[in-house]
Amino acid sequence: MIYIVRHGQTELNIRRILQGRSDYPLNEKGVEQAEGAAALLRGVRFDAVYSSPLARAVQTAKIIAPYAGPRLDGRLIEMDYGPYEGMSLKALAPEVLTFFSDFVHNPAPEGMEPLESVVARAGSFLEERCRAEENILVCTHAIAMKGLLEYLTPASGGSYWSKHIANCDVYTAEYRDGRFTVPVPFAGPAEGGLYA
Repeated sequence: MIYIVRHGQTELNIRRILQGRSDYPLNEKGVEQAEGAAALLRGVRFDAVYSSPLARAVQTAKIIAPYAGPRLDGRLIEMDYGPYEGMSLKALAPEVLTFFSDFVHNPAPEGMEPLESVVARAGSFLEERCRAEENILVCTHAIAMKGLLEYLTPASGGSYWSKHIANCDVYTAEYRDGRFTVPVPFAGPAEGGLYA
């Protein structure tokens, strides 16, 4: 079983800033959210733990599975927002607003990582690391997580891009009979901001 978790809250989530690859740690609430996810998953013994290299994801992984040092994988890092990183979600550039209003039909603005790239690296990670019967924990970010979910759900038609994924939300999927099952929400222990 694969357990995909978004990291806990950071200060930039509270401030509604497009966080992207900025390396901010969890705030106090983020630690509490990760502890809540750990409690939710306490019956699961993880055979492997993977994380984005960014601090907020690594911290979340260590709180959920303190007995297993996370293996860092750059393919789990958040989307590269390029020149738009650090922008307030309350004052987005028009081209970013257009993109966020309809991810499926509007390409990412120039300088921002295309969603196809997010899905491709997510798929590469899943195919290489998650084809096993083991319980695997994956700690990542909102858009990167949506890329994983899109890859696991080819028939989604891009529906995950507009779906809200809160801090420390958990999705699960299995690898069975040579393929991955469609992911399902495991639980959402906390609230969170978008696109971080």
